[in-house]
Amino acid sequence: MNRSSFLKTWVIGDRKFYRTVCMLLIPIVIQNAVSNFVNLLDNLMIGQIGTDQMSGVAIVNQLMLVFNISVFGALSAPGIFSAQFYGAGDHEGVRHTFRFKLVLVAILLAIALMLFGLFGTPLIRLYLTDGSASALAAQGYAEDYLRVMLLGLLPFALTCAYSGTLRSMGETMIPMFAGVVAMLTNLVGNYILIFGHFGAPALGAVGAAVATVLSRYVELAIVAVFAHRHTDRFRFLQGAYRSLRIPGTLVKTMLIKGAPLMVNEVLFSVGLAVLTQCYSVRGYMVIAALNISNTIWNVFTVVVFAFGEAVSIIIGQKLGSGDLEDAEHTAWKLAAFNFVCCVAVGGLLAALSGAIPHLYNTEVEIRNLASQFILILALCMPLVGFVNCCYFTLRSGGKMFVTFIFDSGFMWVVSISLAFVLTRFTSLPIVPLYLIIQLTDVLKCILGFIFMKRGSWVNNMVSEF
Repeated sequence: MNRSSFLKTWVIGDRKFYRTVCMLLIPIVIQNAVSNFVNLLDNLMIGQIGTDQMSGVAIVNQLMLVFNISVFGALSAPGIFSAQFYGAGDHEGVRHTFRFKLVLVAILLAIALMLFGLFGTPLIRLYLTDGSASALAAQGYAEDYLRVMLLGLLPFALTCAYSGTLRSMGETMIPMFAGVVAMLTNLVGNYILIFGHFGAPALGAVGAAVATVLSRYVELAIVAVFAHRHTDRFRFLQGAYRSLRIPGTLVKTMLIKGAPLMVNEVLFSVGLAVLTQCYSVRGYMVIAALNISNTIWNVFTVVVFAFGEAVSIIIGQKLGSGDLEDAEHTAWKLAAFNFVCCVAVGGLLAALSGAIPHLYNTEVEIRNLASQFILILALCMPLVGFVNCCYFTLRSGGKMFVTFIFDSGFMWVVSISLAFVLTRFTSLPIVPLYLIIQLTDVLKCILGFIFMKRGSWVNNMVSEF
């Protein structure tokens, strides 16, 4: 195979390829961009009323992330089957996977409410280690914020079940529209309830929580109502609630395939919280700076994580239809396309890294620290993009155990262990320490390349059903 043929087969797609990717990608990017931009504005609003409230909210959101990613992980396995069933034209199979998602949502919701209800305060205290007056104030704000945010767990999880199933069928516009409306609701609600405009009480961090919960119910209403009004198009909803019957063989297969994936997502999300706790040992200012840098990072990584969803949909449908060779070629083209996009977006983020933290009404030291964190994240963005594509490709083919090793296994064995040692047993300043931890993604890129090149992920998992 000559160089030109190699590039066209494995690296560079044709116009149809890029058109297909962009048709899926753009609505997801728009939804995530609006969502994260509104979250940035929320963060800025809360930051205007004080660092303590901003830090309290940031801690709870870190804990909420564990639930959010756990839901994502639990619904991912049936989501993979949804895409492959749809690719095979099996609407009944999609219906069974949707029911399975509803059962998982109920179980996760019960566990989350119990854990946060019983252990919310002890978990918050893990991030506030210096015993200062600011830390105690942040704890109070965090506890108030958490109590309200618990009311939003149900609509969030149900929206994930509906939107994920619609996306697996290639429908990305409705989830995008619902997300945009919800985020605008959240933005307006924050403006009114945080500061007390239009005669409303100034509730501060609690007002932000109320607005977030309201927006989640709005999003669920839009997605669910639209889907149920168009059951001729979304045929999996025809009779979906008449029973929760799911074929035992399919349940067994999804549990076998999904258990490692769910455990992976839970461990990964907990790992993120543990990493933040490790960094917090370096002082209260680090938590505030990480809140700023992570919020900015979320705004700029919409392309990275939208590519993950695109990979799941495109590769899943190709595998389900039996087009295995094209699925393998497409996976490498998606990874290459994502890498190039991440280089461009990372360069823009690096250029703005010094200016963005000045939008926050906080101490100069926190702004400077946040700027350095943002620059490090910008430089590592192409690595994160390639790792993300590898992860979703392996997952689409049902290689759950390999995904487990590659994702959460790597985080706990390498990243967290290294962070724990460096924060507890060295005096290394936080900035070089943070850089070292982020650069462990170089090793993940190497592992991802090896796992993808082996091709063992190229599987049709629904042909037997």
